[in-house]
Amino acid sequence: MKPDFEKYSDGLVPTIVIDDNTKQVLMMAYVNEESFNLSMQTRQSWFWSRSRQELWHKGETSGNTQKIVSIDIDCDEDTLLMKVIPAGPACHTGHTSCFYRTILPEPTKEE
Repeated sequence: MKPDFEKYSDGLVPTIVIDDNTKQVLMMAYVNEESFNLSMQTRQSWFWSRSRQELWHKGETSGNTQKIVSIDIDCDEDTLLMKVIPAGPACHTGHTSCFYRTILPEPTKEE
């Protein structure tokens, strides 16, 4: 089983990456068929960089690689959930997760 790369005109499939130990959402990135195949073969996360228009091995320059534990696919076969063991922060800012800023906080008990 593999994602339906033809579903999107650019051939990119959204991929949510979570820490397998903490279950924290680390990042969202895109895979194309080539990066998906590399991820499957190496058990390391590979993505397609939309800004650079090239393959991207997570941690290649920073050392913050991600060892893949498992990859799940959604019911429509057009989104992936990648469970990883990270070797450092996922975000290029140095934060553990790319999702470190809140725009709508949780309601307080008074609310």
